[in-house]
Amino acid sequence: MGGAAQHPARQARRLGPRGLTVPELPEVEVVRAGLHPAVDGATVARVEVLDERSLRRHDGPAEDFVARLTGARLGAPARRGKFLWVPFDSADDADLALVIHLGMSGQVLLREPEAPRDRLTRILLELDQPSHGPVRVDFVDQRIFGSMALDRLVPVLDDPLERIPTQVAHIARDLVDPLFDDDGFLRALAKKHTGIKRALLDQTLVSGIGNIYADEALWAARIHYAQPARTLTRPRARTLLAELRLVLGRALAEGGTSFDSTYVNVNGASGYFSRRLHSYGREGEPCHRCERPIVRERFMNRSSFFCARCQPLRGA
Repeated sequence: MGGAAQHPARQARRLGPRGLTVPELPEVEVVRAGLHPAVDGATVARVEVLDERSLRRHDGPAEDFVARLTGARLGAPARRGKFLWVPFDSADDADLALVIHLGMSGQVLLREPEAPRDRLTRILLELDQPSHGPVRVDFVDQRIFGSMALDRLVPVLDDPLERIPTQVAHIARDLVDPLFDDDGFLRALAKKHTGIKRALLDQTLVSGIGNIYADEALWAARIHYAQPARTLTRPRARTLLAELRLVLGRALAEGGTSFDSTYVNVNGASGYFSRRLHSYGREGEPCHRCERPIVRERFMNRSSFFCARCQPLRGA
């Protein structure tokens, strides 16, 4: 039997979540892709809620979550930005989906049904997958900022054939979405008086970009994080868009970014993009272009990393 037909949890490793790596688009997409063979076409045999705090985005008590999810047949997982959801695949519940948000430290792990539980497991799903047999999905979360919830699917305004959960309807498309409107994004950017990094983190403008990939793309485009977005010329803004897509694509190819075991894929493996970072997390290390030390400055209760020589604040 080939690799594609192996049990989804067979290669899982146990890694206890420690430290902090906030999942962004590449990390959530890696989880979505890893979940696909396990959940698509599967039936939920059993649900166990071990910590009701992980249902904070669910409209109802834990008993409601368990009752409505148990017995449901699931479809192919989908994603927008940092949100992940699994639609129900049955005529009776075609407008429902299981919405998963990883928060700051959430993990969705595939396990053999008899595997020991991680002590930080908050929600447990036992699935009957026709192609692979029983498989367990563990939602593990150290800081309990992530969540699972059942939500209603609604049509998307710019594509009536597409449906998304109501919890996701307020965020913009992301840069790997084929329907992302580049020109619309550039027009909106030209009206922003905020710094360019703050604009990139605005999920109503473009979703899925967080601290890591904003810093990396701004370094690649040679743009200071505080440069007012409206001051970017159209060519520089297009260059930034291209660099954002390149950074996200490279991170996806490396399985995302892991500095610790907080972020892992569904099999418990870390991502390796941290080895290719040019600015984020490299305070005091030489810039890969000019060898000046990378600078770290406080930004929105977090940090920005940049090269003062390669990324000057123009007009300041």
